[in-house]
Amino acid sequence: MSRLALLLVAALACLPAAARAQTSDAETISHAVFGPRLPTDYAFGAFQRGYFLTALELALPRAEKGDAAAQTLIAEIYAKGLGVAQSPERAAGWYQLAADNGDRLATFELGMLYQEGVGVPRNRRRAADLFRSAAEAGYIPAKYNLALLHVEGIYAEPSLATAAALMKEAADAELPEAQYDYGSMLFEGAGVVPDMQEGARYIGLAAEQGLLAAQVDYATLLYLGRGVARDLAGAVEWYRRAAEGGSPVAQNRYAKLLAVGEGVALSLEEAAMWRSLARRQGLTDPALDRLLVSIPPEALARAEERARFWPSEPPSRESAETIAVVPTAPEAMGPVLPAPTDPENAPSRVVDPDAEDDAAPQAGPPAADDTEADPQDP
Repeated sequence: MSRLALLLVAALACLPAAARAQTSDAETISHAVFGPRLPTDYAFGAFQRGYFLTALELALPRAEKGDAAAQTLIAEIYAKGLGVAQSPERAAGWYQLAADNGDRLATFELGMLYQEGVGVPRNRRRAADLFRSAAEAGYIPAKYNLALLHVEGIYAEPSLATAAALMKEAADAELPEAQYDYGSMLFEGAGVVPDMQEGARYIGLAAEQGLLAAQVDYATLLYLGRGVARDLAGAVEWYRRAAEGGSPVAQNRYAKLLAVGEGVALSLEEAAMWRSLARRQGLTDPALDRLLVSIPPEALARAEERARFWPSEPPSRESAETIAVVPTAPEAMGPVLPAPTDPENAPSRVVDPDAEDDAAPQAGPPAADDTEADPQDP
């Protein structure tokens, strides 16, 4: 064998080792940057893509072997009726298995079922114990619910300080409900030292996440200048956003600002529309009614029409008056055939199909004589 051939053989023999070394280096870097690669969860992948029956089929073998994540996935499918008939009872059973195996989401969801009495008998004490277990495992919604129980003080020790501490953890984890409630606690000094500025900041964070109650309260804080610098334009904007989100309180307050032109262009028609929307949700305000007493009838009618179709626009007059054109029949070619209802095409008499065959049908009514026959004696 020539020297060149020997070199080629040696090079080819070294290629797999070099490739393995390169792969090993890449995996080492990947683990250092992103952490160790976790095994692929095909059941959860199918669940995320909406293939719920496939997810159920893939999760069942794992769940039967005690896989808590697979058991929780099956519980979610039955709890929400995803691809299967909704069954809170089956969901509760799978949540219980997963909770026994240490899944904190399953523990929390099982607590919610006991809290509401869905699929299991209502037992708030049992729910409180499950919330406490999930909270100790670090599940943020469980910490929020446990904080509420400490505020209530029935199924957990009454302690505003403990509630405030749990609420702050949930708020700092960006749970909007916790941000709003913790901000309110800071305003009231419930379990914490009062701090209006910090309270307004937390309420503003919840408003940014779309919590309607927080948006209404933050708008009010901006309007009054409590905990924040007074900002009329900002207050109007937050009232508008909450009104469009469906809050009747925001709709009523935004209507008042529109009716007097405070921070926004005056528009009685726009104000009347928002008033109508708030009224539909049961909120009436005599003060707002007095502000709109001078609205012209035609403007009021337009406002109420807009409220009927809100959030869509009412149909325009042109579209309402458009009449569909019915296509006409094409002109007949050649002689027109008689219609079946023409008198001359009607049968001379009704034919009885049960009549005997030897009864010869008459061709038509007998012709009348020119002279009248003499009457006969009875």
